[in-house]
Amino acid sequence: MTMPAHAVAAASTAPTARAVPTEVEIETKARARLKARRTLVISLRIAILVATLGLWEIGARVGFIDPFFFASPTGIAEQIWIWATEGTSQGPLWLQILVTLEETALGFFIGVVGGVVCGIVLGRNKLLADVFSIYIKIANSIPRVVLGSIFIISLGLGMASKVALAVVMVFFVVFANAFQGVREADRAMIANAQILGASPLQITTSVIIPSALSWILASLHVSFGFALVGAVVGEFLGAKHGVGLLIATAQGSFNANGVFAAMIILAVLALAIEFMITLMENHLVKWRPAPFQEQT
Repeated sequence: MTMPAHAVAAASTAPTARAVPTEVEIETKARARLKARRTLVISLRIAILVATLGLWEIGARVGFIDPFFFASPTGIAEQIWIWATEGTSQGPLWLQILVTLEETALGFFIGVVGGVVCGIVLGRNKLLADVFSIYIKIANSIPRVVLGSIFIISLGLGMASKVALAVVMVFFVVFANAFQGVREADRAMIANAQILGASPLQITTSVIIPSALSWILASLHVSFGFALVGAVVGEFLGAKHGVGLLIATAQGSFNANGVFAAMIILAVLALAIEFMITLMENHLVKWRPAPFQEQT
């Protein structure tokens, strides 16, 4: 007995039931897509770097780029190797890096602590904010790099002048974020804490600071770069040791390879510290949801 033609046609066009994927399968696919995207991003980064260095080197070799003014990748690598193996005119390379890192770290720490404390105090006290706001605006409007010359004159060629410039570079960035973070705190949570009998100190430590933490941590990424700039500019203006002094010495001898080599060393240091700051931020704000990333 055969089925009618219309029944056969209906059966052939009927949609087939699909198995519903389990949570494990969905998670596995999501992890695979994330891994593939990460691999693609890293591959593209490496490709862009290799292409840039390759074109730069080719341009320097064929004469399209003058290596006397713009150096070349091989010349920069050779300069770093000479510094690492034979030392610099100011001493071992590791000593110059260590001095710059010490100045940057001290300026970064002092500037961050001062900026956070002042930002929280002025953010919590409207009277103080109104009184000191005009002075903060005046101080912030001054080109802070210019203060390096004043610090060199008053504090000498030692570490103190570089730390002072790094502190000034960092303070206003952290202060602005901490102040805004305090002002953006949830007023309902503050009111609830007051109703429950919390003291002003308890409100500050338990509500205000956690609320402003994201703002403060966001400023650290930018402020460390400013601290490094402050230390290097101070060394460039006058110092006995440091990467900034290497740049000044290379500039004085028209050594473009030395200038670019010092810049690369500073970039590597900045990226390494940036990575550590990111790890610290992820540890301190585990509660924060991961940022949305559009998949392509």
